[in-house]
Amino acid sequence: MKIAAVLLSATALAPLPAVAQLSFGPAIGDHGVLQRDKPIIVEGEAAPGMSLTVTLGDTIAQAKANRGGQWRATFPAMKAGGPYLLRAATLDAAVEAKGVMIGDVWLCSGQSNMELPVRRALDFDNQMNSAADPMLRLLTVPKATSTRPLRKFAEPASWQVSTRETAPEFSAACWYMARELRKAEPGVAIGLIDATWGGTAIRAWLDPAATRAIYGADEAALLAVYDRDPLAANVQFAPRWIDWWRTQDKVEPWRTPDAVSWTPVPGVAPWDSLGETPLRGFTGWVWFRRTVTLTAEQAKDGGTLSLGIIDDGDQAFVNGKPVGNSFGWSNPRDYKVPGSYWKAGANEVLVAVWNSYGTGGFMGLAERLKIDLADGSSIPIGDRWRYWISAAKGTPPRPPWDNIAGLGLIGNAMVAPLGGIGLRGVAWYQGESDSGQTGYDVRLRGLIDGYRRQSGDPALPVLVVGLAGYGAPASTPVESGWAVLRDEQRRAVVATPGTALVSAIDLGSRTDIHPGDKNELGKRLARAALGKPGPQAVSARRDGSDVVISFSGVEVALTSWSGAPVGFELCAQSCRFAAARVEGGSVRVLGDGQPVTRVRYAWADTPVVNLYDSANMTPTSFELAVE
Repeated sequence: MKIAAVLLSATALAPLPAVAQLSFGPAIGDHGVLQRDKPIIVEGEAAPGMSLTVTLGDTIAQAKANRGGQWRATFPAMKAGGPYLLRAATLDAAVEAKGVMIGDVWLCSGQSNMELPVRRALDFDNQMNSAADPMLRLLTVPKATSTRPLRKFAEPASWQVSTRETAPEFSAACWYMARELRKAEPGVAIGLIDATWGGTAIRAWLDPAATRAIYGADEAALLAVYDRDPLAANVQFAPRWIDWWRTQDKVEPWRTPDAVSWTPVPGVAPWDSLGETPLRGFTGWVWFRRTVTLTAEQAKDGGTLSLGIIDDGDQAFVNGKPVGNSFGWSNPRDYKVPGSYWKAGANEVLVAVWNSYGTGGFMGLAERLKIDLADGSSIPIGDRWRYWISAAKGTPPRPPWDNIAGLGLIGNAMVAPLGGIGLRGVAWYQGESDSGQTGYDVRLRGLIDGYRRQSGDPALPVLVVGLAGYGAPASTPVESGWAVLRDEQRRAVVATPGTALVSAIDLGSRTDIHPGDKNELGKRLARAALGKPGPQAVSARRDGSDVVISFSGVEVALTSWSGAPVGFELCAQSCRFAAARVEGGSVRVLGDGQPVTRVRYAWADTPVVNLYDSANMTPTSFELAVE
């Protein structure tokens, strides 16, 4: 019998009740997978000070719960195998996880293109013929946000064996990656953890250390204020929003509501369905106004302004004072408003609503719009609204408590609870929501650092999917937010050892932000996991009047499908398309007699590309200075 070393758990990330029920961490359970070839960390909760005996197969470890009720046991590294019984016991209680395998554990995370389930990917019916695999295990993390790191998921989650019934709702890119890895090592079980949320910004996934390093102590402090007092936090944040608004429109409706012409709203509903021609298909800013009459008694103690669900974002005011700011198409807006904000008589409630995609406006029932007063009564405000359309088009500053772009709110609730569980690696597919914002490479490196801190592995492999093509094609050289972001993804990977960039640039659709060929993407992710990420641009050097671009990761040699390589640009003050030819693992871009200081490739939202290596892997967008 082997005896493992004892390791006491670290101080709790978040306060827990004084007494905790004996349990494993949320990522440990029946049919789960623990990481092979690394020390195996098992965590859980128990009453503070409680001693435990933890067994994994025939290996024993001892642990003791700290003052916060957390315990941690560490087992020596093990080879792939199982199933094992994992058991934690005190003198009077025990908890077990049955059918646990030792294998490889992958965390798959990001926004909707990683979230997109197998059932929505191409060739679903046919692919389900191979869905059943007892050595492939699946865990989906429930969606949630938190201003502080959590130890538990928002809802219970359990491991499932991959079957025709369980696979369809799981992340397609993640599942197809694992299926290829299972072929590479048939005797190794794979556990997949799906922590995804469509529409989310990368900053929502950062850990607290990365948040402070990138956004500063002031933003972290503002989030802490929100945790204690949402109204006070909004009062501090609102000047930033107001300063931004003044760059967009000269009118300030919250201060002078009568300065614009208001149109009655037929009802409370998504504005596409209101029958108002100016609102049909509208993206941008629409202000809504409602006059509410209160008695002095109703006004003095304040209440909660409930606006239901709004798509996408809002900034609300009562009598010219900011009371709430949110973003998200599923979270209700309930803003506490003190009595000092209200007055006897007519009160003006104004809500600036920003819609960035699809329909916008009030999405819930009219009955949900009301003012709940301190005396327990309610005043319905689901009717008699008026609207005004602003010419403003910009993206507003987002508060640190924003649901899908808040500072670490999703990472706190969906990644932090994984604790120190061992991982083989992370597959990350996100960036669409960050397009048009600078500094993605900094945020991506912060994200990677956070994964490595939490896992305790400073060399944890991270696979990054370069954005697929989406949007209008270009017939001339253009500036492209998506190309910039792809290049920032590339730069982050180049600067971070142990990471790999997986190009999906050719798998996109210019009319669908969610391309369906996740099977091919999964194969590319699997190749990257096995150390073959495909061609990556390394450098560009002058050779006479030409520019020679060198690539790493080329399988055998580069080739250009259907003729000469396309998509290359030579740039100085401006850029122009240039002829090119393949030379083994390099591409020669032919000079045209004009100055050149940099070279670009596939620089468009939806570029046409035809450069591949022998494994059908293709580079993503890049810009290189010419040496």
